[in-house]
Amino acid sequence: MIKISHRGNISGPNERHENSPPYIIEALEEGYDVEVDVWLLDGELFLGHDIPEYNIHLNFLKNNKFWCHCKNIDALKFLLYNDVRCFYHDKDEATLTSDGYIWTYPGKKLTNKSICVMPEWNDWKIEANVHGICTDYVQKIEEYIK
Repeated sequence: MIKISHRGNISGPNERHENSPPYIIEALEEGYDVEVDVWLLDGELFLGHDIPEYNIHLNFLKNNKFWCHCKNIDALKFLLYNDVRCFYHDKDEATLTSDGYIWTYPGKKLTNKSICVMPEWNDWKIEANVHGICTDYVQKIEEYIK
């Protein structure tokens, strides 16, 4: 099962550092995949949840351990064109990632192709043999799913 750090968090939310490149690199160095929020504005890429905050280069995202949540349609088009794993959604029950996994909204039905997102929002109920889990508590995921 793939363990995905939500915005770089590994032991709980840390809004001050989420999506910042150094924070993300720390999670990668711990061996986790990372979900990041990506914007494309005026031809430039940025990371940031509610607003574009951290200017980055495309090469930073060319890493198979990233799950890029596109925050605008321009980012989706650009990342697809540049063969970077990505997806776009708001509050859909599920959406497909560019490589065919089912990014599944918290509390919705899961499959063996699902990425279970934020199970902590649903009392850690994981009812299927999922492909991966994306959480703010990725460091303790084994404790929560037993």
